[in-house]
Amino acid sequence: MTHPLFDTGFYGRLRQQAGSQWHAYIKHDFVRQLGQGTLPPAAFRHYLTQDYLFLLHFARAWGLLISKLSEPAALRSATASLNAIVSELPLHQAYCQQWGISEAAMASEPEAVETLNYTRYVLDVGHTGDALELLTALMPCVAGLC
Repeated sequence: MTHPLFDTGFYGRLRQQAGSQWHAYIKHDFVRQLGQGTLPPAAFRHYLTQDYLFLLHFARAWGLLISKLSEPAALRSATASLNAIVSELPLHQAYCQQWGISEAAMASEPEAVETLNYTRYVLDVGHTGDALELLTALMPCVAGLC
């Protein structure tokens, strides 16, 4: 299910044109098993740890975006997104504690190649591109959650 905002306009057209690629993304075995509660516990623990590492870099990327903005409305919107990510970290840590995963264990976990590739790409765009380029690089994650 998606948010109605993402079903229309430019983004809606992009999703429609992606066709089977979009469906493969949202219907991936990992996503399906996660939703059904059948994902193996070891895979879920790995996901939790990688998500924590991802969130740290994602927050940094939103900070870079804020530094590239000048309009007050855009600054407020990007700051709200950064605050939401930073506010999610303690919730994520508390949930991981329930799975027996400490913050120290998450911080010392090596980043998976997928985490490393996406986060470093986004951070590279953040350091070298303009605000629109960075927002475009951030969108797959934001849109994938809707």
